[in-house]
Amino acid sequence: MENPVDQGGGPSWERSVSIPTADGTHALGAALGRVLEAGDLLVLTGELGAGKTTFTQGLAEGLGVRAGVISPTFVLVRIHPNLPDGPRPGGPDLVHVDAYRLESAAEIDDIDLENTMDSSVTVVEWGRGRVEHLAESRLDIELHRPVGGAAGEAAAGDAVLDFDTDDDDEPRAIVFRGFGPRWATVPDVLAPALDGAPALHEAPALPEENN
Repeated sequence: MENPVDQGGGPSWERSVSIPTADGTHALGAALGRVLEAGDLLVLTGELGAGKTTFTQGLAEGLGVRAGVISPTFVLVRIHPNLPDGPRPGGPDLVHVDAYRLESAAEIDDIDLENTMDSSVTVVEWGRGRVEHLAESRLDIELHRPVGGAAGEAAAGDAVLDFDTDDDDEPRAIVFRGFGPRWATVPDVLAPALDGAPALHEAPALPEENN
């Protein structure tokens, strides 16, 4: 099911799925959040309105951290502590970063994410090309909301995760890429959708200029 590891530093695997609704994007984030661990680094990329914050709100729910996730653009970093009476007491905090206004890895270093990396799950919106040096492993997540069309047209041939059965919102295509030993294989939470799915290089390409 996985692609061979790219010996040139590329991802261990790449997969694209489509999500029919914004609620489905949230639900997928929640499902992934339940299996994340302290030290995990997630890099979110996607045009404005693609669902990065919605996805992160789902992650927060799955992690069992304090609610109220919003885009941290104007403060750069927001920390959402684990809730002792939540679904994962004693689990990691969520550090939510928006790197849109940061232009380099050096500016990322200035906000001292290293101090929280080991004890938290760190999610960086607009982080591609800026945060890869922070951890040996990372999960790169690219969200793309097509203009018009039904879920099946979002990315022809991709697997569909239908977490939502009530609404028929504009679909999102979400590409997952695993880097490093932590993400050497596709996480189980994605496996049902990825059985029989084509490799990313066989699927329609998403826009390159999302950063």
